[in-house]
Amino acid sequence: MRSLNDMLEPGMLVKNPAQPDWGLGQVQSNIGGKVTVNFENAGKIVVQSERVALEPVWNS
Repeated sequence: MRSLNDMLEPGMLVKNPAQPDWGLGQVQSNIGGKVTVNFENAGKIVVQSERVALEPVWNS
């Protein structure tokens, strides 16, 4: 089953709704269901797409 995380590309901004204290994150890579994100308050985190649904942040 595909998830919204599948469309994430390097450079995109995201947040993890389950961890709002991590702050805004920038996608570093998205390979094989593993999304590496550099969060402003938590550093570099590897997220499993099947376990965590990241939310894209669209600039207005």
